[in-house]
Order: sequence, then C-alpha cells, then structure tokens
Amino acid sequence: MFLREVSFFFLFFFLFAATPSVSDPRSSTAGMICSNRTAPTSDRDTFVSNFLSAMGAVTPQISAKRFAKVVVEGSLNTTVYAIGQCMADLSQADCDLCFAQCKTQILKCFPFQKATRGGRNFLDGCYLRYDDYEFFEEAVSADDRTVCGQIEISRNHSDFRENAMKLLRNLSIQAPRNNGFYAGFVDGAKPNSTAFGLAQCWESVNQSSCGTCLDKAVSNITSCLPMEEGRVLNSGCYLRYSTQKFYNNSEPDGPSGGGGGGRRHLVVILAVCLSVTAFVMVAASALFFGRKEFSRRRKERKQLGAIATIVNKSELNFKYETLERATNYFDSSNKLGQGGSGSVYKGILPDGREVAIKRLYFTTRQWVDEFFNEVNLVSRIEHKNLVKLLGCSITGPESILVYEYVPNRSLHQHLFERINGPSLSWEIRYNIIVGIAEGLAYLHEESGYRIIHRDIKLGNVLLDENFTSKIADFGLARFFPEDKTHITTGIAGTLGYMAPEYLVRGKLTEKVDVYSFGVLLIEIICRRRNSAFPQESSPVLQRVWNYHLSNRLPEVVDPSLEGNFPRAEAIRVLQIGLLCTQASAELRPSMSMVVKMLKDNLTIPSATQPPFLNTNSGISNLEGEKSHSQPGSLTQSSGNSMSASLLDPR
Repeated sequence: MFLREVSFFFLFFFLFAATPSVSDPRSSTAGMICSNRTAPTSDRDTFVSNFLSAMGAVTPQISAKRFAKVVVEGSLNTTVYAIGQCMADLSQADCDLCFAQCKTQILKCFPFQKATRGGRNFLDGCYLRYDDYEFFEEAVSADDRTVCGQIEISRNHSDFRENAMKLLRNLSIQAPRNNGFYAGFVDGAKPNSTAFGLAQCWESVNQSSCGTCLDKAVSNITSCLPMEEGRVLNSGCYLRYSTQKFYNNSEPDGPSGGGGGGRRHLVVILAVCLSVTAFVMVAASALFFGRKEFSRRRKERKQLGAIATIVNKSELNFKYETLERATNYFDSSNKLGQGGSGSVYKGILPDGREVAIKRLYFTTRQWVDEFFNEVNLVSRIEHKNLVKLLGCSITGPESILVYEYVPNRSLHQHLFERINGPSLSWEIRYNIIVGIAEGLAYLHEESGYRIIHRDIKLGNVLLDENFTSKIADFGLARFFPEDKTHITTGIAGTLGYMAPEYLVRGKLTEKVDVYSFGVLLIEIICRRRNSAFPQESSPVLQRVWNYHLSNRLPEVVDPSLEGNFPRAEAIRVLQIGLLCTQASAELRPSMSMVVKMLKDNLTIPSATQPPFLNTNSGISNLEGEKSHSQPGSLTQSSGNSMSASLLDPR
C-alpha cells in the first residue's frame, strides 16, 4: 500500500510539474554554541521555568511569520530572551520542519541540572538562540564562529577563490538592501570554479548592523578558502559559500549575470528526459522511501521496544499536531506545572475532552526508559485513586504523555499555596488520606505488577472535583519480582520523604512508599511541611514525635481547623503516620494493613522513633514554629554522590 501511494505521487509529480522541486528543510547542524555560564542555584527553578515558556512561545510565531522574538520576564537574572528565524528561501513547510529539529536540539545546550544561561543553534535552514540578556540588536560577539569544510578543492582553486570572493562581497552588499537576505552564484568558466552562496541577517538587527555583521563574516570566511565549503555563525547573521548549489530560490542571479539562462536550459532538458526516465525514477524513489520508512520503524522499535508498535496501532496514539493545537501550541497560559521529567499543560482535544499533556524533555537514554516505563506500565493499571494515562505521542520532535485532567490541582497547592482560601475540612483530609492509602495498596499488592512509586509527596497527589485523591507522576515508578528486594544506585525521589534505607543504601522495597506516605499523612493533618534538613530546622516529624511522647497529639493538628475534628480519630491517624515513618523498614506496616487500620477499629501498635531526629529537642522549642520550605527533588545517577535537582514536580 505504501509503495503504491509513493509511486503514484512521484509519477504525478514528475510528469506534470513544470520545474523540479528543490524543497529541502536543510536541517543539518551548522554549529551549536553553548554558554559556559549557569544559573545560580537560588535562581535555577525560575530560570528553567522561563526558558521552557520561551521555547514554547517561539513555535507559533515561526509558523505565523517565520520569525520569533520572545521575552519571558522574571526577577533579577531570570529573564529569558529568545529569537528564532528561518532562511528566507525556505518554504513554510520546510521552515516548520527545520525549526522543530532546531528547537529539539537546543536542549543539548541546556542541561537542566545546570541551567546554562545561553545557547545558539545554527541549522543550515534556520536559527534559534536564547540568553539571559537582551541581545536582539547584537551584530557580532566574542562567541561568533567560523566553520570550514573538510575537503579542499583539488583543481582550479585559485579561480574558485576569486569567484567566491566576488560572490561574498556582493552578498554582503545586496543582503542589507534586500530585507537581510540574498542568495546567488558566480559562474566559473573552468570546471569546479563556480561559487554558490547565501547571506541571511536576523530580523532583530537593523540594516546598518546587518552590513556590519556581514562585512565581519566575509573577513572571517576567507580563512576557509580553498575548502569547498565555509560558514560564518555570527550573532546577527549567517553566511555560507559552497561549490554546490544549496539554496532553494533560482532568483536572483549572481554578479556575473549568468545562471538564469542555464536554469531555463536545465528545465528544457529535464522536460524531455523525464518522459523517458519517469518509470525508473518512480521505482527508485519508491524503493528509497520504502527502505527509509523501514529503517525508521526499525530504529523506533529498537529505541522504544515493542510498545512503539502497540501504541501506533492502538487508541493510545495521539498525533503531535493534535496535541500542539489542544494546548494552543503549549502556550504558557495553559501550563499547569513542571517536574523532574517534563512540563504539564492543560489541553482540549477536538472531541472536547479536557486532558493534561506532559512534555518530556529528556534527550538521552534516560528519557527513553522513563517514557517506555510510563506508557507500558501506567496504561495497564486503573484505579479510582490513580491518575489515568490516556495515550501518548512518539511521532513529533518530542515525546508526550496524555493523562486525564484532574481539575482541583494538587494537594500541595490546596494546603500551602491557597493560604487565604478555605481550609480543607477534617472529613475531606481523612478521605484524601484513605484514598492515597488505597491507591498505594493497589500498586503494591493488587495491580499484579508490584509497583513502587518512589516519589509520593503532596505535589504528586491530585484532587478531582469531589476532592477524591489521585496519585500522579509515575515517571519514577518501578516494579520488581515478588518477594525480592531491589538494590539500586539510581536513587530518585524527594528529600524529606525518602526512607533512610533507600537514601543511604539504595535499598528499594514497598516500605519506601510506606515511609513517604507516613510523612505525607502527617503533613496533611498538621499542615506543616517536613524539612529536608533537620540539622538546620525542626521537621514536622520531630514535632509530632515529641507531642506523641507527651500524650498531646491533638495539639499538632492544623490550627485552621479550629478544633473541628474528632480528637480520638486524630490521635489514631497521627499514630498510623508515626508507625509508617519508623526507622526500621521491617516495623512499618504494609499499605493494605494501613488501609485496614484507617477504616476499621484495629489496635494501633506502639511506634518506634522516626529516623534523623534530634533526641535533645524538647517540645518547648517547637511551639510557635513556622512551616519551612518544601524540599527539592533529588536524583543520583551513579555512585554515592548526590545533587539536588532544580525541578520539584509538584
């Protein structure tokens, strides 16, 4: 079927087109220039958020006018400036293809753990730059680069040099007069001496700066001669010469005035020859594209495994363009939040469904693993207390997951960001806690996969319109064979919620989730965040443990409830929280047992002391404390070193 469609297309094209197509997005990389400046730790979260917003804003502008100029304002040192542009000779379709590739590649210049403050990506057909200062009118800079080809002209190189210099000087004169763009050639009398070239200034620079930039470029690019090709990558412009024609327009001609007649002569020859060679070209083209499609699918299967074939043939598959339109091209007004594996946007599908669309920005093997894990694992499970995965996209420039939309946002936002709003009642909080426990019990024991979430926290619990709790973000979930412990050096989670045996030794069992649940439960009841650094401040676990020892547990319940809660039930719930946060994993109950203790009147065993507490701390120095900031995410890729991540996926 595929070969027949391709054959028909090429037969129609070659027999009826007046001229041969020269469409080419020219998406090969000319050069990438990354800054060695990184955002300070204190500004990193904001700078990353602004960077992602800027990258999301450039695409619709490119699609509308082939040029984008974006400023995402922030506090000191966190504003992001960005521009993007396609070469003027590209068609709109080729421009879109080139820029999609350019935008994806720029992430290599922006490792999220460092947040590099500037980067430029030059493709032969388009350009993208971001930085932390206003560079829009900058013509030249210290980071400008000249890139020379690797093959030297074998003969007539002096003639080529003369023609190339004539061409380059003409390009630098004509481009500023022609809205910043000019392409042409100087026809050489001798073989291998014709020079083709293109000059493009960015729309953000004026005519004078365009001339300055190209004059500097011509001066620099002469160092490439007598190589067959050369490029100059400047702040305000792009200049390229070659022995081969690479640009897409046949006008204007070069300084020699030649080229137009040769072009027309070529069209006549092609018109005669195509009637004879059409069948051969159709067959060859069909074979080429068939092999290319086969190669693409094989590469896709190798990278994503069997899930790629399953997704492509199932209702789980969404087209990238559909998701772009659903979010208004990932407009910042639709952004719900961002996390350690991607940013989340609200979208409306063509059928009217509201969804949460998660863009994954991992470009290494790590993103492939997490993408495969989320799609292959989460799509198999369904529970009233788990966020449902609806599908994914793997065909666009980035991988995307589509979840059900949960309108009431996260538990963290309800407890700590809506300070002036109504407080969650005791009944709602209790039902939320029970729902989380039932969801975890399903993951651990009932789903059939023994899934360990590894990042249970306030930000990963969403609330629907009825305030039913739903556990989200399975990017860090893993499942293991029954009755086996998993030792890993790939620690992932959030400080303050991580069990001691996992944090220190990498020992991963369901009891890691049980510990995180205990911390979460206590935070919900007390409306206080657990500190990740007990030596610097007093965590809520310290406070609850001390009040437990003094038989004063009701006093740690959120004061905003104003005593409107059953004291006996509050004591039981807090005792369950302490039971789940015991230092010894073996002493912590299973989540199915936690559900029974919450819903049935079972006897609550005595809890032992949680880990990381200051045993000299008394109750007196805890009263009147203010809540502390939520801990940040933490990842560890190998060994024993750890670093706090800039992204906390709340």
